[in-house]
Amino acid sequence: MATDHKIIFAGSVGAGKTTAIEAISDIPLVRTEQRATDETARRKSNTTVAMDYGVLNLDGGAKVHLYGSPGQDRFDFMWDILTRGGIGLVMLIDNAREDPLADLEHYLTAFKDFISEREVVIGVTRMDVKPRPGLYTYHTKLAELGMRPPLFEVDARRREDVKMLLLALLTMLDPGLKR
Repeated sequence: MATDHKIIFAGSVGAGKTTAIEAISDIPLVRTEQRATDETARRKSNTTVAMDYGVLNLDGGAKVHLYGSPGQDRFDFMWDILTRGGIGLVMLIDNAREDPLADLEHYLTAFKDFISEREVVIGVTRMDVKPRPGLYTYHTKLAELGMRPPLFEVDARRREDVKMLLLALLTMLDPGLKR
């Protein structure tokens, strides 16, 4: 019997959560975007207000349901709703933001209860725009927080990069997973 799973994409505004799900989904992306009206409008014209949704079809009929959470704190009530029933978290951090290490700590703290019972992988986006801090600095920050999740530089537009994040997460959840 085929099994369905749920993975959540979370992280900072503009990190590429919607783009990543769109890059890997086997169905057209379901979006809940509205025109940005607060400080987010300086970064992008539209923003996710509830969730994004896509599906990744696996061999044997299994599906991975992909949910993208809003990045803005004012929509944090959706974070608890979206994580229910989830098996893992893909966290995306926009390296071009003012303080991406603070963003990393903020989202790890916000999702700490979920992460403590499941797994997380972290993708740092937009390193082509702003190469510092580098991955070593992120590893150092994670070590300070007592964490050692897989960490990758990714381009959320590239299906292969998103696939790498998902494979890392799924391998952590099931070390015997055949790739």
